[in-house]
Amino acid sequence: MDDIDRQIVALLRQDARRSFQSIGLRVSLSAPAVKRRVDRLEADGVIRGYTARVDPGRFGWTTHALVALYCEGRMAASEVRDAVERHPEVEAAYTVAGEASAVVHVRARDTAHLEETLERIRDNAGVTRTQTQIVLSTLFERPFEE
Repeated sequence: MDDIDRQIVALLRQDARRSFQSIGLRVSLSAPAVKRRVDRLEADGVIRGYTARVDPGRFGWTTHALVALYCEGRMAASEVRDAVERHPEVEAAYTVAGEASAVVHVRARDTAHLEETLERIRDNAGVTRTQTQIVLSTLFERPFEE
């Protein structure tokens, strides 16, 4: 990746619907040259896909929590993933070093929905307990920028 690739990625991160021509004007390349670079960035796995950023609150999912997941024994990361990824309320899951086995970001409509989700997660074999911290407010979220 060179500086032009980085600029192209930054522009697509700002607006993935931006045209190749618009990007080309910003990086001093033709639209076909930008397309070739984007195709290469996709093929190399730098750009993994395009998505719409949705505000979960606009869909009524206003409650979210960070949940420490404690598992018995040496539960493999793939088993932890299997325990949580089928729940649509789980936005992200991370294995972590420390006392907990994983940290899970959960979104829900309200605390009753959150509680029901946690009960479903705890029903998985190998999950011994959870420790939940409900998010009161989001101060900021920073997307990855190189």
